[in-house]
Amino acid sequence: MSKLILTQEVTGLGEPGDIVEVKDGYARNFLLPRKLAQPWTKGAEKNITAIRRARKAREMASLDDARAARDTLQSAAVTVAAKAGSGGRLFGAVTTTEIADAVKAAGAPSVDKRKIEVAAPIKSVGEHKVTIKLHPEVVATVTVSVVVAV
Repeated sequence: MSKLILTQEVTGLGEPGDIVEVKDGYARNFLLPRKLAQPWTKGAEKNITAIRRARKAREMASLDDARAARDTLQSAAVTVAAKAGSGGRLFGAVTTTEIADAVKAAGAPSVDKRKIEVAAPIKSVGEHKVTIKLHPEVVATVTVSVVVAV
């Protein structure tokens, strides 16, 4: 087991500044290469308090902003154009980057692609529900319309 300090939020594991113990392979192959965590050391533990303090300051200041952004996002019409076959099946899947770009194009506030959660890969034309974590207490559910690109 590897002891790590999270530097970014990881769904199902923790938030920045949390100390977690994960299996060696998960740490070595996923968390560390993506810079989602750093190895735990005595010196790194000092950074935890700074990360937590900064996170708390951002959360308090952005709670009202997150609620306003949620209302804007849920009322926005988000459309993604993708290439599809004759049966409406996409060539590939709609990525979170494409969804983030479509949200920005719809006039809603820009969101980080890492905060977008897709329950199942979007591989067909039509409307799909996507959740966006704006704040630990605020989650927006957005309907993404996938249309055939001409």
